[in-house]
Amino acid sequence: MKEFIKNRKGQKISVIAEGEENKNGLVFVMHGLGGFKEQPHIQAMAETFLENRYTAVRFDTTNTFGESGGKYEDATITSYYADLEDVIKWAESQQWYKEPFVLAGHSLGGICTALFAENFPEKVKALAPISTVVSGKLSLETDKHRGVVEGWKKTGWLEEKSVSKPGVVKSLPWSHMEDRIRYDLLPNVKKLSMSVLMVVGDKDAATPPEHQKILFSALTGPKEFHVIKGSGHSFRKKEEIVELKKMFSEWIKKI
Repeated sequence: MKEFIKNRKGQKISVIAEGEENKNGLVFVMHGLGGFKEQPHIQAMAETFLENRYTAVRFDTTNTFGESGGKYEDATITSYYADLEDVIKWAESQQWYKEPFVLAGHSLGGICTALFAENFPEKVKALAPISTVVSGKLSLETDKHRGVVEGWKKTGWLEEKSVSKPGVVKSLPWSHMEDRIRYDLLPNVKKLSMSVLMVVGDKDAATPPEHQKILFSALTGPKEFHVIKGSGHSFRKKEEIVELKKMFSEWIKKI
């Protein structure tokens, strides 16, 4: 079922809910910066939950390259997080809604889902922040950003070619990073006492394994950490997707 709902700003959000008849639970799956709900790794996560009889909700945030409203240059953790809250609020009125639910997110979606879990731990059964942003401060220290920060600040813009959307050039203002620096999962990490699954590629330059390990080490509840060899920030190859699904399937059976 695909629906277009409105967020708190009146912008449209495209939402797909699948497996409404499933009884084992509910999961919300969230893409990262500039991502969209049809990306292979996002679909793979949702599919694995569906295979384990969960209702799976995917959506395009605003300010990305999916079917929702907004402009990419307005993308921030603040706007993505607000959209996650608004999608969950919409879901509360659906017959298939149930708490506690599972949250799974990639990259910027990872930190948004983890922030929600810190803010509302009683609502979250389990959490999978995949290749997650841990904090804005750590983002500035990554190989991806270290060499471009000064130019980004000076010109006000960072331009990158999209891999998921060939031909699209992504332009992001420095204000995005000013917003990102406000966020950090570590101060309230003890609230993440639910089961947590973390996965990262060993070639990830945007959210590298060493940053993932900082968060993983701080977690006090049931937790798993996996590295997919040869993978970068997003899991694009068929074998990487197969490995990701296997990790999720084994974890889902434990939660």
